[in-house]
Amino acid sequence: MEKETKQEIKEKKQEKEEKEKKEEKDKKEHRPVIQEESLVRIAMTDIPGKIAVYAGLTRVKGISWTISSAVCKKLNIDKKRKISTLSEQEIEKITSFIKNPQLPSWLLNRRKDFETGVDKHLITTELDLSREFDVRRMKKIRSYKGVRHMLGQPVRGQRTRAHFRKGRSVGVTRTKVKSAAASSAAKTGAKK
Repeated sequence: MEKETKQEIKEKKQEKEEKEKKEEKDKKEHRPVIQEESLVRIAMTDIPGKIAVYAGLTRVKGISWTISSAVCKKLNIDKKRKISTLSEQEIEKITSFIKNPQLPSWLLNRRKDFETGVDKHLITTELDLSREFDVRRMKKIRSYKGVRHMLGQPVRGQRTRAHFRKGRSVGVTRTKVKSAAASSAAKTGAKK
């Protein structure tokens, strides 16, 4: 009798193992394939590979949707193509075109540069540095815009009555309220 029970136990164990194998196989078949997300580096900016070229180029600081469209048209690259499918030569062509774009001057972001007088298109850190130097120059010569930058006020003519009130005491402070309450209490006590 023990042999039968041992044999039955073995059979049950085998059936259980087969079920587990089937379940694992089914899970593998129904499991979505997870692809590694690739990053493409263009002009010192990491761009996810799953994004289209047209949208991906706008991730680079200094490249607008218009410039991105112009790059795609000039280099004959499909806008809807994924960035991860670009070859090394295409990435190099895009990078060199972005650094020195052959576009009309009205599309560029730095027309008639203050120091050189040349039309340029700045991207990434160059854009940040030039903006910082421009603000410093305005502060140094104490132009209206420079003074507004120094005061932390809006530079482009916005109203300041309701907005731009952060960082300063607005309205009545607590100490004034307490002292006003104490003085009014003293006045009412003196009248009685």
